[in-house]
Amino acid sequence: MNIAKVVVDVPASQTNRLFDYLIPEYLIGTVRPGMRVVVPFGPRKIMGFVLELTDQSDFDKLKKISEVMDVIPVLTPELLELGKWISEKTLSFYISAYQAMLPQVLKAKYKKELLRLTKEELPDLLEEIFAHRDTLAYEEFVERQGSLAALQKAMQEGLIEVRYLVKTRETKKTETMIKANRNFMDLEAAIAELPPQASKQKEILSYMADNSEPVSQKKLCSILGTTRATIKQLIEKGLLTEYHQEIYRNPYEDEDYERTFPLELTEEQADAIAPIQEDIAAEKHDVFLLHGVTGSGKTEVYLQSIQKVIEKGKEAIVLVPEIALTPQTVQRFKGRFGSNVAVLHSALSAGEKFDEWRKIQRKEVQVVVGARSAVFAPFENLGIIIIDEEHETSYKQEDHPRYHARDVAIFRGDHHNCPVVLGSATPLLETYARAQKGVYQLLSLTKRMNNASMPTVDLVDMRQELHAGNRSMFSWKLKEAIEDRLAKKEQTVLFLNRRGYSTFVMCRDCGHVVECPHCDIALTYHRNNERLKCHYCSHEEPMPVQCPSCQSETIRYFGTGTQKVEESLTKLIPNARIIRMDVDTTRKKGAHEKLLNQFGNGEADILLGTQMIAKGLDFPNVTLVGVLAADSLLHLPDFRAAEKTFQLLTQVSGRAGRHTLPGEVVVQTYTPEHYSVELASQYDYPSFYRKEMEMRRAFHYPPYFFLTLITVSHQNQVKAIEVTKKITLLLNNELSPQASLLGPTPSPLTRIKDRYRYQCMIKYRNEPGLSKSIRKILAMFEEEIRQNDLLINVDMQPYQLM
Repeated sequence: MNIAKVVVDVPASQTNRLFDYLIPEYLIGTVRPGMRVVVPFGPRKIMGFVLELTDQSDFDKLKKISEVMDVIPVLTPELLELGKWISEKTLSFYISAYQAMLPQVLKAKYKKELLRLTKEELPDLLEEIFAHRDTLAYEEFVERQGSLAALQKAMQEGLIEVRYLVKTRETKKTETMIKANRNFMDLEAAIAELPPQASKQKEILSYMADNSEPVSQKKLCSILGTTRATIKQLIEKGLLTEYHQEIYRNPYEDEDYERTFPLELTEEQADAIAPIQEDIAAEKHDVFLLHGVTGSGKTEVYLQSIQKVIEKGKEAIVLVPEIALTPQTVQRFKGRFGSNVAVLHSALSAGEKFDEWRKIQRKEVQVVVGARSAVFAPFENLGIIIIDEEHETSYKQEDHPRYHARDVAIFRGDHHNCPVVLGSATPLLETYARAQKGVYQLLSLTKRMNNASMPTVDLVDMRQELHAGNRSMFSWKLKEAIEDRLAKKEQTVLFLNRRGYSTFVMCRDCGHVVECPHCDIALTYHRNNERLKCHYCSHEEPMPVQCPSCQSETIRYFGTGTQKVEESLTKLIPNARIIRMDVDTTRKKGAHEKLLNQFGNGEADILLGTQMIAKGLDFPNVTLVGVLAADSLLHLPDFRAAEKTFQLLTQVSGRAGRHTLPGEVVVQTYTPEHYSVELASQYDYPSFYRKEMEMRRAFHYPPYFFLTLITVSHQNQVKAIEVTKKITLLLNNELSPQASLLGPTPSPLTRIKDRYRYQCMIKYRNEPGLSKSIRKILAMFEEEIRQNDLLINVDMQPYQLM
């Protein structure tokens, strides 16, 4: 096999295929599918993935592979197959699918270098920059404002050539180790020969004579209070020797996780776990929906299922939403399985992620816990895949490749003949519908652990509060409940539903709202630095003193941010100790953990936060949950708005009364009569499911119909409309009469970063040729996409309709 079929790192449709490369003589036998290689492509060298090996090609003259970037393949044969499947399913490029499976540091970095080909002097302008060197980084040439025309002329004359270097960002962390270079007797003799003033050297040698094992230089300096310079003198005398040893960056090295043991299962838990364990034993693939109320012990079912998998010598993947990857979640898995767990999530540095990924690749762990991309963990002997809080939209990737982690998990589960468990208190309607139809198996947990009752929920109509003269953001009911908890030394969680609800600036005289100059959206007011920011394009400007439209000075900010809630709360209940958790307070690494630990240790009475406190938190002393602005999600242009509201209210309510103390929830709303708010307050998922399914059927939405969203964006509004119209006309000819096509219409956010966005949506039940038709249409616009800065995005399973 001397020919490799390679996917190259050029995300474009004309390169979205396999290219044949000759494997040089010295590399035959070492190049394997799944490895990254450097290959010549046009005038440059780029990275590519080897997908297949063969000894035949349809082409006569093949270029050779330049170098191999890996010693062992970074992608397993299964992941290579999975990449092809994702590419077909999401209409993305092969290269994008494979890149998504790897940690950031394995993505190649390209560097251009200028190489002098002559011994003679170069033309003045160039010689000045080259300064008699043979090579020059292209960045330096640009920085020093080198003339491009002069460079092109020198290249035509064969004086200079551009060399492309492919570098990998991967770095391994090493530690300097010290060991004795002589035996015990020789060291004792050396100690005796040292002059009296060399006391530190004597101490070091005595320590090394008593401890035969190598020791890290850092540890040696700290134990003996010595310095690198003293150790170096002993190395120079040949008494000690040093070497470098590779170590893992361990993000959890300071944590000492207390070992936990399996709990006795309740009758419901035992019934739920039985079919999962049968599948594990029989190596059978089924998809289970574990529908359990909050606090019903789903995690224990996961842990004991994983235990069975480990005993069989197999591996497990556990996905949790990014937002719920709290230290508490990590602790549950590390406490049970110790160092047999790798953790992957966005708060880790690139180096830490790489090291955790290598532990998986080297088979040093059997369990991986992580957010969405952990579904690609390079395990080769999977025994179970678990997706907790399966209803979370963060399991869907919103840029190329637009995969859903659930679909990938089911593909891998099928490949490995292992069960996939989807767990949630509020499953997605699509998932629950599949369980009702028998496509998935439904397992139910209807009671909380130790039979704790679900917290009582009070709905407070904020319209009535306003009529009764309460202009504060806290209802009387909530204020009384917080004061009651303070008196009892119990804790409160206050949740501010910020989605679709931001702090904007408006003139009270003329009603002018300050908008972003590049996007069709109001700027958000940030109090700590008195600035207005756009959360889509990062544009910033100072808070105006006068209205830009009518010059009135009555310009004020509206809306409720966590800072504003904290200030009002401090005025209302001055003796309350508050911890605020939002994007601003958790920006620093480790801040998230620190704040939650403080709250867990009872250093505060109230935890106030946004989305990030709605999931996975379990504090025994929390007996009250307050929800501010419960219905802000209902007013977004999204057919899933009611479902998201129901899920969020149920999840947040579940943070109260999880242990022995009873819990209470106060929900402040302007629409208490809306079925999603009312049924969430009763924890009535079946009724919500029936009601919402009626709406979906009436309006032809999932799960009754599939959706595909096509978004076109361009700096010129007319161009964006024109292309969207063309696509709609072309699609009309391709689709069956049963499908309906909506559009072209402006996207709900019509302009982002100075680009106008238009869209069309296809609703269909069965269109087997749809992917093929869309690919054909995209190919027609290939030239314009390349030359005209046109963007066409296709989402075959949209969760974000904005």
